[in-house]
Amino acid sequence: MAQSAEDLEKAQKLRHDMFFGPDANDSTLDVDHFDALCQHVLIENIETKQLQACFRIMYFETGANIYKSYSAQFYDLVRLSTFQQPMIEIGRFCAAKDATDPNILRLGWAVLTRYVDINSIAMMFGCSSFPGNDLNPFKEVLVLLKHHYLAPAEWAPLVKSADIDAYAVRLAFHNPVLKSATTMMPSLLRTYLSMGGWVSDHAVIDRNLDTFHVFTCVETVKIPHRRVELLRAAAR
Repeated sequence: MAQSAEDLEKAQKLRHDMFFGPDANDSTLDVDHFDALCQHVLIENIETKQLQACFRIMYFETGANIYKSYSAQFYDLVRLSTFQQPMIEIGRFCAAKDATDPNILRLGWAVLTRYVDINSIAMMFGCSSFPGNDLNPFKEVLVLLKHHYLAPAEWAPLVKSADIDAYAVRLAFHNPVLKSATTMMPSLLRTYLSMGGWVSDHAVIDRNLDTFHVFTCVETVKIPHRRVELLRAAAR
């Protein structure tokens, strides 16, 4: 966990480089007001001290204050505001370009698993991003999401942003090609779905970050038992 302003700046620098590009002229840091509300996880190479990955966690005792989350800027989460158990938002998850060791992400999930267990977290949520503002290259992924991974009606996010793609309606009569969908799916989203996660029925276009994203949620009670065992083993 970040322990100082210097630690936080290291995370903000990596985020800026990965989301905006190291040559962006606006700043060298990715900073917003949510940073002060979050705990920040940094994964570093012990030998080189180089930051390999980072993400932030915002804790909610219940869903009553979910409107304060980053995701609530883009999605109407009124249905989730009735959730009565602890929940966390996971945000700004990114890894350095040279961070190719799969153990880096495994360690990230080990940290999250420990956090979830210690704090009795019942729900994890956030925005899963795709590169670019063009949805067409990811058609098969979106069709797969529409067929198998849409949010249950009781929790489903409603439309809030003006710049969206109602892919579940637009692609209602398309059938997914599994191989193409899994190949094109962002790895973080794939991980969420493998844990029983679900997504919004529409995507939000983020012009600022040159991405589009879907609201993504995992109810921890629905994570497959075998997956829970593996996560807890890694967290020991």
